[in-house]
Amino acid sequence: MATIPASEIPLEEIDLGDMSLWEEGPPHEIFDRLRAEAPVHWSPMATWEDEPGFWSITRPEDIHAISRDWETYSSERGGMLIADQSVPLEVQNSMFIGMDPPRHDRIKAIFQRGFTPKRIGEHEEAIRQIAREKFDLLEGREEAELVAEIAQPVVARVIGSFMGTPPEDDGHWADLALRGLAVGNDELQPGGENVATVERVLMEAMELAAERRERPTDDLTSLLVHTEVDGEQLSDLEVAAGFALLVAAGMDSTKATYSNGMVALLKNPGEHQKLVDDPSLIPGAVEEFLRMHPAFLNFRRTATRDVELHGQTIREGDKVIMWYPASNRDEKIYECPHQLKVERNPEHQAFGAGGRHFCLGTALARLELTVLFEETLGRYPEMELKAEPEALPSLFTNQVKAIEVELGPRAA
Repeated sequence: MATIPASEIPLEEIDLGDMSLWEEGPPHEIFDRLRAEAPVHWSPMATWEDEPGFWSITRPEDIHAISRDWETYSSERGGMLIADQSVPLEVQNSMFIGMDPPRHDRIKAIFQRGFTPKRIGEHEEAIRQIAREKFDLLEGREEAELVAEIAQPVVARVIGSFMGTPPEDDGHWADLALRGLAVGNDELQPGGENVATVERVLMEAMELAAERRERPTDDLTSLLVHTEVDGEQLSDLEVAAGFALLVAAGMDSTKATYSNGMVALLKNPGEHQKLVDDPSLIPGAVEEFLRMHPAFLNFRRTATRDVELHGQTIREGDKVIMWYPASNRDEKIYECPHQLKVERNPEHQAFGAGGRHFCLGTALARLELTVLFEETLGRYPEMELKAEPEALPSLFTNQVKAIEVELGPRAA
């Protein structure tokens, strides 16, 4: 089916669970069709064994409404992932992202104490220093690979510094995060199952939490272990699952948007030059990168009752998938939505569509991305792509495998 032009595939034959559609990244032509012709569309996941199908939601106004209606569209009932077999539901329900109110609100309040604007702002110079140290390792070289040498080590050390893990463990946690989130990628999740990776992450997180109970520090893991809300502390599983959520999201999200953003810039020399000439445009350009290349492709809800939407009957228990690459490129909102415009500074749904599940780490992600682009463009303003980057097929994360570049001369 992937070899047929998207415009010629009958709507009833489109199955977004078919991994062949994701070999080159998100299938934007199909999303364009679904927004216009079938804003509530059924995919059977026919290529998956024992996996129920799902409803795709592609228009931003529908995603906005669903995100706020937790009583009809639950995060807790089926979890937040498109494939039931990806992560055990018990584990998902131990993360606030896999909970509904009122439990969600109580638990998330604990995590929010670690992501206050003041706490994040205090890390700006540390984040910049981490980025500069990684770029220093490229000194004297003509070529580099941005994912493995810049994106991954920078974001791993930033979230590691928040959580209190040592630098020598950064690569280990980055690998677990990549494997744990790559839903549908047979290379990283053989057979579609992810249980062993999840169990390993939880075991190691519980060991770290136990250490912090005995010897508290000022890191976020200690905060999770010792903080109470309304007299309630997190359970061991909730601490471990929360740790896993923050580490995985903190690593893969910023890495994904930086990597995709750099590819977009290097393929659009005119837009690239605008940021080189005027670095004050970078914070706004970050919003454009987030719009075009959201780090997480979707989140799931599960219908708690039968409901009609755009003429389709969504049954109780059905999966409902909100596709952010589709909503972020709605031609009714964005002029030339598939075109990079670094001066657009758009609103978008890369961090969710508001409501209780709006991304906790939004301020940190924006800060990291701004610093990364400032340091990259400030140091190597003439960088060029050496080879066509290859997407990492997944039904959840929007990653690039590698970005081989010619660095060009270092700026004075």
